[in-house]
Amino acid sequence: MILDYLYQLPNATNLDNILVQTQTTLSIFTPLILLFVFFVIFLGGVTRQKTRTGTADYPAWAVIASLATFLVSLVLSITGGLIHLDWLIIVVTITIFSGVWLFLDRRQSEV
Repeated sequence: MILDYLYQLPNATNLDNILVQTQTTLSIFTPLILLFVFFVIFLGGVTRQKTRTGTADYPAWAVIASLATFLVSLVLSITGGLIHLDWLIIVVTITIFSGVWLFLDRRQSEV
């Protein structure tokens, strides 16, 4: 029959299946989500702190944003096929380096 060749909708019974199918089709989907989370928190915190106090603490907001991104990547790693191991390693590395940046940026009296 002619209806057999129409587009078949993906199995939408589970949100995890939809996200995994989207990730397999568009391989940059998960890194863009992680990048979005990082920059929304980092730039939002920096601009809000800059408007309130006149200066911004970039290393502290980098640590906060990278920890939030790390938590999102851990949640994404629960479902198989949603995040690749190399992206999780990149997120962990960025989190460690932003923490080192925070602790090396401070003076002895501030830490």
